[in-house]
Amino acid sequence: MNTAFINAKVYIERGRFEQALLVKDGMIEAAGTDADIVSLAATAVPSETRIIDCRGSTIIPGLNDSHMHLLMVGAGLYQADITGVSSIDEMIDRVRRFMQKYPERCKGGIHSVGWNQDLFTGDKRIPTRHDLDRISTAVPVVLERICGHVVTANTKAIELLGLGIGSSQFEGGTFELEEDGYPSGVFTEGACGRILSVIPEYTMEQSEAMFMQAMDYAVSRGITSVQSNDAGTTAPASLVLPMVNGIFAQGKAKLKYHHQVCFNDADSFRRYIETEYKEYRQNGSVHPWLTYGPLKLFKDGSLGGRTAMMSAGYLDDKGNYGVEAMSGGVMLELVRLADENGIQAVTHVIGDKAIEETLKCYEAVLHDGKDKNPLRHGLVHCQITDMPLLERIVRDDVIVMYQPIFLDYDMHAVIPRCGEELSSTSYAFGTMARLGAHVSYGTDSPVEDCDPFANIYAAVTRKDRHGYPEGGFFPNERVDIYTAIDAYTSGSAYAQFMESSKGRLKAGYAADLVMLDKDIFTIDPMEIPSVRPVLTMVGGRIVYEG
Repeated sequence: MNTAFINAKVYIERGRFEQALLVKDGMIEAAGTDADIVSLAATAVPSETRIIDCRGSTIIPGLNDSHMHLLMVGAGLYQADITGVSSIDEMIDRVRRFMQKYPERCKGGIHSVGWNQDLFTGDKRIPTRHDLDRISTAVPVVLERICGHVVTANTKAIELLGLGIGSSQFEGGTFELEEDGYPSGVFTEGACGRILSVIPEYTMEQSEAMFMQAMDYAVSRGITSVQSNDAGTTAPASLVLPMVNGIFAQGKAKLKYHHQVCFNDADSFRRYIETEYKEYRQNGSVHPWLTYGPLKLFKDGSLGGRTAMMSAGYLDDKGNYGVEAMSGGVMLELVRLADENGIQAVTHVIGDKAIEETLKCYEAVLHDGKDKNPLRHGLVHCQITDMPLLERIVRDDVIVMYQPIFLDYDMHAVIPRCGEELSSTSYAFGTMARLGAHVSYGTDSPVEDCDPFANIYAAVTRKDRHGYPEGGFFPNERVDIYTAIDAYTSGSAYAQFMESSKGRLKAGYAADLVMLDKDIFTIDPMEIPSVRPVLTMVGGRIVYEG
């Protein structure tokens, strides 16, 4: 069935709106006046065209989250909720009550994500094994900090991993020690995956249910596309790829999905290139909404966990320069392998040192001439920057995948950790827009909620959820509403080489769109977080109506 949207405010591009849209065979057929679209719709068989009177509602292109973890979002809905806990005691209490309510889910072990010691009232320390032993000593318990770069495990988990006094540290990560040399239960970066391995993996049925639940939530928030790093992080690529393929092959998907696949060594990546990726290149995807995208790498950690790589170290933690999650040699080998096989590489970088080292690695494979970066190698997060670094990113034509919502927490931490001067050029949304960088927006959900409107609010106002500070955090780095929406739509489409087919509501583009309950272009910016979709359409199919 075709669909005509009339009596609307349709965002076409900066400064240009139309009244109506005609959707045909999953694509935008035309945008124009009500009279134009009604006339075009009448040329089709009338019974095959649904006319929707939008009653003045605003329609924007579907939001495209350029970096998140959709399966992990679903897992978060399946696990004990420890987000926003105000103390270790509250966290322990929540997990205990979850165990009582869902004993079957916990019989092999407990894993949840969401604590943040900086939000604790009173003692702001990182929990240890002794705290988690109060939850259980019989089954492994592993609880992740909200950033995913620091985890705490109980004693049972440490025993199952085979660690004790004198155990060797893992490459690319650490586990902290108590005075006698026994692990404290605190793990960082590459060591996090080691301790998480003691938690039983979800069954295929559980994973599929989580994935479907996460899609339902995403489309209810106006997300029509995700560029999601689940393969190699949430679960091994060998498990995630066939599961996601199965869901799309059965026609059960509600949004468009672009794989970001993580590998930490060249041999594993090479096997993927020669098997799954070769099959995709030769025969295409099982569904047009499912595509295989970049190699995803990790260079450093998080600002909140003080594991991001900092050139000058942390002002509030002398001698700490962060954690290098992947050595330069391994990264260069992986990036060269990706480049040789026509695969984009995107890298998690938060600290300025991590950004610098990753740019150096990319520059080893960039081309001469105008099109320096044809594979669009990119930086995910790209938080702590000075002006020379920002200019270098633009000069190299490296794309940036920002998460403006990170400012909600980070604006309260970045100056004590990095200093006023460096903070003033960090989270540089405004500067990068003025420099003409290729920028996209995402949330890194479940690190933050995948709600795009809180994210847009953060970019436009540079205020936290409580409206602090009054003028915005380094307000020169604010962007206007058009820039923010374009980054979330056409900018995200550019990151996946789809800017000519999605991200705009123009003839010939995919019919991915969102009808909003408020006019996001004219409301007070403080109201942006309260904007909600009343209809979400993906590929011409209505997947959500509120």
